[in-house]
Amino acid sequence: MTSLSDTCTDRTVLETTVLDSTALLAIAMGGAADPGSRPAKSRPKVMTGAAVVGAWRSADGVVCLRLRTDGTYAGEVAGRRRPARGTYQVEGASVLLHDDSGLNTPVTVHEGELEMAGHRLLPAG
Repeated sequence: MTSLSDTCTDRTVLETTVLDSTALLAIAMGGAADPGSRPAKSRPKVMTGAAVVGAWRSADGVVCLRLRTDGTYAGEVAGRRRPARGTYQVEGASVLLHDDSGLNTPVTVHEGELEMAGHRLLPAG
């Protein structure tokens, strides 16, 4: 099994933080923008067979994301000190990442690609 670090070998450091309005609101509110949208502390449902499971990476290597079959994820964003991790939910052509810090990040699924916070992610094959 390939680790996230193996799929994200480019360690380019950026001095920019990418946050959408939902993330900024969540930070200002001290957690999730919508208190009802916080993930339950119980184990997420298993996502076997989901087309989104696996390692994803932006073409420039800035964003790396691994979606696991157990409904958890791990990610790295260049310039961000804390790695992203938490649970996710798949609903149709959308994935919602629930970070352990309380941030929720929407991801759109497009014909073999994921779009997240302005980044296109491709399978990290």
